[in-house]
Amino acid sequence: MIYSKLLVPVRGRKVDDDIVKSACVLARRAKGVVYIVHVIQVSRTLPLDAEVTPETRSGEDMLANAEKIADVMDCQAETEILQAREVGPAIVDEAVERGVDMIIMGLDYKKRFGEFDMGDTVPYVLRNAPCRVLLWRGPMEGEEE
Repeated sequence: MIYSKLLVPVRGRKVDDDIVKSACVLARRAKGVVYIVHVIQVSRTLPLDAEVTPETRSGEDMLANAEKIADVMDCQAETEILQAREVGPAIVDEAVERGVDMIIMGLDYKKRFGEFDMGDTVPYVLRNAPCRVLLWRGPMEGEEE
């Protein structure tokens, strides 16, 4: 299968570099493009287009890092910061809008109440994405990278 349009949401985690590199490998085969996004979750007490300067700066740093990785890998990449009430629906909406073939998401290994926890975003995207979803789980604590 050829994947020419891939969506990669980044969150400033260790696993981000791995998912950007993987997306670039897949996109290069098809001479495709990787859309790298960072979603800022805006509180319901603020307007959706509110200026959230610290979060925006942090997102710009994450996207700059991802762009560097894509450049080194000779991969065409486009980056964007999105603001939304919920991260999962924003990722799915972006996938629909851009007509992507695959979403590649990173997931840190984290435990909640002693059990592995995926949070809310990943299950939402898995249930609602209009395309394939590749989930990249980071290493467990103490596991070699």
